[in-house]
This record gives sequence, structure tokens and C-alpha cells, in this order.
Amino acid sequence: MKNFFTSFFATLTALIVFMVGGIVVCLLFIGAVAAMSQKEPTTVQDGSYLVFDVSGSIVDTPAQNEGMADFLEALGGEGRHILQLRQVTRALEAAAADKSIKGLYLTGSIQSLAYGSGYATLKEVRQAIEAFRASGKPVKAYLRYGSTRDFYLASAASELTLDPYGVLLLPGLASQPMFFAGAFEKFGIGVQVTRVGKYKSAVEPYTRKDMSPENREQIQKLIDDVWRELTLTIEGARKLPAGAFQKIVDAKGLIRADAALQAKLVDRVAYLDEVLAELKRETGRKGSDKPFKQIALKEYAKMVGGNGLVARRTGQDKIVVSPGGKGRVAIVYAEGEIVDGNGHEEGYVFGERTARLLREIREDDDIKAVVLRVNSPGGSVSASEAIARELTQLRKDKTLVVSMGSLAASGGYWISAQSDRIFAEPTTITGSIGVFGMFMNFQGLMNDKLGLTFDTVKTGKFAAAATVTRPKTPDELAIFQDSVDWVYDQFLTKVTKGRKLDRAVVEEIAQGRVWSGSEALKLGLVDELGGLDAAVKFAANKARLGDKCKVTEYPKSKQFAEQFAEALDPRKREQSFGGPVGLLLNQATAELKALGRFNDPSGLYARLPFDLSLR
Repeated sequence: MKNFFTSFFATLTALIVFMVGGIVVCLLFIGAVAAMSQKEPTTVQDGSYLVFDVSGSIVDTPAQNEGMADFLEALGGEGRHILQLRQVTRALEAAAADKSIKGLYLTGSIQSLAYGSGYATLKEVRQAIEAFRASGKPVKAYLRYGSTRDFYLASAASELTLDPYGVLLLPGLASQPMFFAGAFEKFGIGVQVTRVGKYKSAVEPYTRKDMSPENREQIQKLIDDVWRELTLTIEGARKLPAGAFQKIVDAKGLIRADAALQAKLVDRVAYLDEVLAELKRETGRKGSDKPFKQIALKEYAKMVGGNGLVARRTGQDKIVVSPGGKGRVAIVYAEGEIVDGNGHEEGYVFGERTARLLREIREDDDIKAVVLRVNSPGGSVSASEAIARELTQLRKDKTLVVSMGSLAASGGYWISAQSDRIFAEPTTITGSIGVFGMFMNFQGLMNDKLGLTFDTVKTGKFAAAATVTRPKTPDELAIFQDSVDWVYDQFLTKVTKGRKLDRAVVEEIAQGRVWSGSEALKLGLVDELGGLDAAVKFAANKARLGDKCKVTEYPKSKQFAEQFAEALDPRKREQSFGGPVGLLLNQATAELKALGRFNDPSGLYARLPFDLSLR
């Protein structure tokens, strides 16, 4: 009986604690929602600077969790600093026409996460900064530790200041993939591949200990093209003679403030407090305890509606950028790895879900044109084809234009080929027209290391072909190779018809090779160099909507309840490590995690060499 009462009261206490905890959470939830709803309308004081904090990552896809971010902020939390590309460019466009905005102040350091803040994305942002500067307003940038990405963006400023103890880290571009073949050998893990295309190197991290000559050749050409574009842009902005930027990069790499000033990479050297004092003086607050008049770009962007109106100001006029008209252009974002399924995780393009979205757009009579914004290294063949099929159907009734972001390769090119026009940036990574299959087996690990063995009874020659307990037989591999050859032939056919190129030409430039956007233009893989805005304008004009049509972005933001449920999902939580060792561990974890993305039912993939990151 004593044990009964002890158990009873322990259970009762646990229930009370649980209920109290639930009430506290609900009260916090209600308070946070109330705080969000009572938030004052954003106002802009006359003579303010627009502050563009570039810290974080600039992505293509609109925020899916804006409400959740506000909720966490209301609870005292801090979310990831992520900006959307179009949010940034439209805010800069509106601010250039806003009489209350005196100038632009750039600060912070870019953090390139996943597929964000690639050089093609930064080019569009940089062009928007240049357009703002062309309106006659000053653009001031302050750097303390400037990477290549930071300096590329900041070089568009009319005044670029570097901290006296700051540095510019400008060593050039490099790509350094990690190879696992040696580790797999030690643990008895075998890898077999089927592929087409001598440049199709996505499997190399698991089958080699270094780059193949073909892979080294294509990556060298790619980074040379990207670096040339960056160099020409920076030299033009800083008014440097040809070759001067390369000389200082090769001589220093890590450039201190005095050397940067002498090389005319920056306009001056000054402490942050000096810059802030000048901004206070310029905005009429000299000697004041208050900071200089300012509004954060992220807050300002919230006033820029989908139809181009800067609205919701207290006692202020609206600024018209591009009023909406009849008919709509839909921007559909395909950003991330292309995988099968109907999931919702950010950083992935789910084939079934994206195909359904395109089908809904096709059936919407108000939408006259579609711009597919691709920022993807590719992935599953079946998922890519599911998306491509819907795009082919959509194109029968509507204008279809593709805008390539930083990546539009392999499966990303598969879904791009069937369109009315393809836009890319010079630094876009595209092409990689090839297919591969990869099959891992753990025979050595299980037999030799763990002492586990297997035996088989089957009713057909290929009944156990899907096993991971042994290598594939030559006959089994031949079946998979036949599938790879067939898919590659289909890929070539799609590109030949979609791009109206000779088959022989496509066969020559395919082979799984990656190209820069500038080279892709010469080869006929893209039609025009330009960003997302250029693609939208072309689509609107081709659909006879004019320059003042409405633009709708997909996928749309999630409902708050859905975001809240996803935020509580423990599977969404990931641990990150810091420091040099952490950097190595994070890279290894990311590379190994990529193995989990291979979920194509047929085991066939059209994917970029992963993960091709330029540092």
C-alpha cells in the first residue's frame, strides 16, 4: 500500500508540473502573439540612412517562417539572419526613390549558408546597390574583416572604409572537396558506380582519394571564369588599371589596412566610432545621445508590398515603385537539392510537392507567365523529370522563363531546358549534363570488422540486386549501367530539343561538365546574361502584360501553426561545432549527410559534383 501511494503521488506531482508547464507555454505564446499584433507601424524619419547589414545569408526563396521568427524574437530568442534576394533588391529600388532616405550604409560580413549568398546572387544585389548610388545618394561601407564576398559587394560603395586593425582576406578562389575513399577502405565499405560523362565527378569523393584530371580541368576553368568576372568588376569600381587587383592579391592575400589604402582598394582607414559620428552629423544628430537616423533594410523591406508600394507609414506618403496591373507573373523558386517526395524541409526541392504546385499554377487563369528561379545542384532524376513534365505542360498555356541563380546544374539544368528563354549570371554554375548511379555495400565492415555474415535464397537471378551486404555482380551492374545510358540519352534529347542545338554539339558540351554562365552563353546553353528582374520583365513583355504587372512568389509563406509544429520537431535540431576542428567536422558531416539525399527510386542521379563550393 505504501508503494501504491508513493507511485500515486509521484504521478500526480508529474501531472501537475506538466499542466503548469503547459499553462506557462500557452501564456508565453499568447503574450508573444499579442506583442506581434501590437507592433507599431514602421516609420521612416526624414534624412535617415538605410542600414544594410549583410551578416547572414541572402537566399532566393521568400521566408517560409517570418511569423515564427517574430514569435521567437518576442520570446527573447534570436533566429538566423536570412534575407531574400528580391526583398533586398526591391527595398533598394524603393529607397532610391524615397525622399526620406538620405543614403545607404553597408555593414557586417556575409555568411554563405547552404545555397545562399552565391556570387550570382551577390551580383544582383551589387547591381541594386549601384542603381541606388546612381540616384545621387551616397553609399557608405565599413569593413572590419572583409572576405572576397564582402569586398565584392562593398566595392560598389561611393565611400569604402576599413578599420585600422582590419584586414581584407583576398587570396583568390579555391575549391577543396573532401574524399572518403581512404576511410571507406579502412572500414570495409565498398562503392560501385555507373555513370556517363567523363566530367561527371559527383561520385569521386567516395571512389577516389584525389581529383581526376578531368574534374581538375573543369573546376579550374570554372573558378578562372568566376574570378575573372569578380576581378573585372572590382577593378572597374575601384578605378584600378588592368591586372592591379591580381598583383595585390598575389603579393599579400591577407591585406592589412595600410596596404589596402595604398593599393586604392579602400578610400580611407578609420575607426567605427568615427564613421558613426559622421553619420550622426549627416543625419542632423551631431552631439546627440541618440544614434544616427536609420532604418534597417529588413524592416524597410516589410513596407514594400508585392505590388511595389512602400506603404503602412504613419502620416507619410506612399512611394510608388511599380504599381500592379492586370494579369500576374508567378515566380516559382526551386532552391536546394532536388529529391523525391512531398516534404517541407528547407534547402530541398521535393519533386512531388513542386510538381503539384506547378500544376496549380498552370490551372490558375490569372497567371499569364511563370519565371522559374533555379538555384540547385540537381539530384534525383525521377524528381527532376516530375518537375520538368509539369513545366512542359505549363508552357503550352503560359510563358515560361528560367532565371538561374548561383547554381543551375545537372538536375537543375534538366528542369531549365524546356523554357522560352534562360537567363543566367556570368558567375552562375550550370551545365553538368550527365547521369550517375552509386551503390554502396558494407560487406567488409560486417564480415571482417563485426563478424556478421549473410546468406541468400532467391527466386530470380536479380532478386537480391538491391542488397548492401555485398558488391553488385557484373550482370547487375550492367543492368544499372543500361539505365544510366538510357537516362543520359533522354537528357541529351531534352537539351537538344529545348535549346534547338545539334545533337553532336550537345554531346560535345555535355559529358557531365560544369560551365560558368558566361561560357554557357557562348555554348548556347543559356540565352542571355541577367538576373531575376530581367527575367521577370522579359516574361511580362512576352505575355503582353507590360512592365507594371503583379508578381506573386511561390512557395508562399507557411501558416504560423505549421511553422510552430515544425519548430518543435526534434528532428529539425542540428548541432554545429566551432573553431578549426569544428570547421572540419562540419564539412565532413555535410558531405556524409549528402549520402542521405540519394533517394531516387531507380538509384539514378543528375547532380553537380558535391559539394562544389568556392571559397
